Amino acid sequence: MAKIVGMEVLDVRFPTSRELDGSDAMNPDPDYSAAYVVLHTDGGPDGYGLAFTIGRGNDVQAAAIRALEPHVVGMDVPTDAAALGALSRTLVGDSQLRWLGPEKGVAHMAIGAVVNAAWDLAARVAGLPVWRFAAEMSPEDLVSLVDFRYLTDALTEQEALDILRAAEPGRAERIARIERDGYRAYSTSPGWLGYSDAKLVRLAEQAVADGFEMIKLKVGGNLEDDVRRMKLARETVGPDIRVAVDANQRWDVSTAITWMTALAPYDPYWIEEPTSPDDVLGHAAIAKALAPIRVATGEHVQNRVVFKQLLQAGAISVLQLDAARVGGFNENLAILLLAAKFGIPVCPHAGGVGLCELVRHLSMFDFVAVSGSDADRSIEWVDHLHEHFTDPAAVVDGRYVAPSAPGFSARMHDATLRRFTFPDGPEWTETSK
Repeated sequence: MAKIVGMEVLDVRFPTSRELDGSDAMNPDPDYSAAYVVLHTDGGPDGYGLAFTIGRGNDVQAAAIRALEPHVVGMDVPTDAAALGALSRTLVGDSQLRWLGPEKGVAHMAIGAVVNAAWDLAARVAGLPVWRFAAEMSPEDLVSLVDFRYLTDALTEQEALDILRAAEPGRAERIARIERDGYRAYSTSPGWLGYSDAKLVRLAEQAVADGFEMIKLKVGGNLEDDVRRMKLARETVGPDIRVAVDANQRWDVSTAITWMTALAPYDPYWIEEPTSPDDVLGHAAIAKALAPIRVATGEHVQNRVVFKQLLQAGAISVLQLDAARVGGFNENLAILLLAAKFGIPVCPHAGGVGLCELVRHLSMFDFVAVSGSDADRSIEWVDHLHEHFTDPAAVVDGRYVAPSAPGFSARMHDATLRRFTFPDGPEWTETSK
């Protein structure tokens, strides 16, 4: 049996703040970054994973990943659900590291990076993309991956098993459909807060021409500006294209309601992250006041427990999981099952560095093996930084192309790692002169 013999962690940063790519009301100057982990083996492929950050603090995230090395180096290469479940339980269950969470923040994101790297490794060994590798597991194996502690008042193990068994008969047909048609995407590229009105209009027109049925605007900086930008966007794309808006946690509850009431004449499809991601009751109050405008959140929701509460409280009508925020594929499976139980569509957060690459696997797996539906579901698309990955995400005619290469699509090119590793890569040393 091959073993994991080393774990390499790199601090990789891209200077996206120079062009204001990724800019929003709370994050005006992000440098999209990845705490990047490689699981080296003594035979066969290596495994790749990452935790996404936006610059400063990426070194802290990398250090948290390195703290997990004693649990990983020396273990057998995982090849099945039993091994992947055991690894997740071991990492989450480290009692001393758990104190730094528990199950949230930098420590939990580190677990997610390592767990996802293990899934990448297992899928590479199997010769399958992760979405297919997971979709071919039995319902019993999938349930064994989930930690049901803290969930059983909302989702029991038997209920999860019933959901997965109900989706099982149509798996082959849905796999064929995904491989033929891909998965619906929406575009955030027109909407960064730092962009001019002219650039917003140009990119919105391009998005419609490229086949996107929804675009998203960042809001929350200035109400007058947001009303003008929303009006421009609606006039540009017409009445039949959905326009979502994203406040990135900018507002108090009352401010969110007032602000969105001003934008309501332009038919916003959802308001994303209107307030603190930890404020379950605040989201519920906003949802009640703004209906039928949908409330969406999830990219900063720290674990399956907060998602459970958001669903129980009727606080969201769109769930936005993130591939790199929680404890990896295993916990995201729990979140997908919760969404299926409550009948809430999942529209994942993407963009960033590697998030489009990763999260397409989760949505496609969900369609095949969990919810069995793609109604009102789409994956965020931001068209930058994909060229740095060996298996880059691609969108054609407004739809994500299904990945076919083995793994979780997290591997970066060696040349990228050499150039953008912080602080010694040429991208950083040359610009600091």
